[in-house]
Amino acid sequence: MDGRVRPVVLREFYRKGGRVMEAGSAKWQRNLFIASFIIPTFVFFCVFTIYPVAKGLYYSMFDWSGMSQTKDFIGFGNFKEMFRDPIVWRAIGNDYFLVVGKIVGIMVLATFFAVALTRFNFKMAGFFRSIFFIPNVISVVVIGVLWNFIYNPQIGFLNAFLSLFTDEKVSITWLGFTNHTIWMLLPPAIWAGIGFYMILLIAAIQNIPASYYEAADLEGAGQWTQFRRITVPLIWEQMKVSILNIMMTTLNGSFVIVWIMTEGGPDNSTQVMGSYLYQMAFRQYHFGFGAAIGVLILVLSLITTVVLQRLLRHETVELS
Repeated sequence: MDGRVRPVVLREFYRKGGRVMEAGSAKWQRNLFIASFIIPTFVFFCVFTIYPVAKGLYYSMFDWSGMSQTKDFIGFGNFKEMFRDPIVWRAIGNDYFLVVGKIVGIMVLATFFAVALTRFNFKMAGFFRSIFFIPNVISVVVIGVLWNFIYNPQIGFLNAFLSLFTDEKVSITWLGFTNHTIWMLLPPAIWAGIGFYMILLIAAIQNIPASYYEAADLEGAGQWTQFRRITVPLIWEQMKVSILNIMMTTLNGSFVIVWIMTEGGPDNSTQVMGSYLYQMAFRQYHFGFGAAIGVLILVLSLITTVVLQRLLRHETVELS
């Protein structure tokens, strides 16, 4: 009887062993497939993000022009100098002024246009979507140059328009006021961002079932009530992502439009951290100081992101 049982036991053992080997092979292939996506992405992240950040932190510890071969290690000397520099504090204030102004301006207008083009049956809704999205197709450099012409005191459209309502020609130098020029940078910044966030919000609104609004109509709810009780809660996650993205792109990317339109002037009144970094590192050849400003931009971006995420925390509403 032992002779008859042993082959059966062996066959069952090999059968189970084969299944284990097949399972092990499938798991290995799955891990290899996942790794083929993760490893290249991680390598690119290290090369183009981690390495530049580490290098910038390294250079911030030196008194270096960026051109010479000699670097003098000064530790946190650049950071001490930076926090004693009044232009740095003005640049930080201007950055957060643009952050708040862009968040309020872009989100209010983008939400208004998104709701108008989805909730009200405009026959030319597609046309208006294209028109509002045009600034996002144009380069930021072109936008800066265009608005420079609009603000031009001699041939600018704004002064020409205001001259229609006065007896004398208006020749206001819109970008020449030390205390108010930063306000002039908000309209082009807001205008350039409305279309993109409007499209995102339109997509979120179109994902809301029409039955919700139909039920609200039957209950006698008006458009404003439907907007507050249905639209905003169901698109809140998209609005939160949009606000965070506006904040990050402003703190890290407001340099271009500032540099094109004012170069930080007049009298450094429109300096932002990015423009002051460029000026110190590549015009005044104080590269170590510029690297310290870069580190400050990173730290402020991380802190602001965490704070905003906590402030915008909201109970998630799921569609059913």
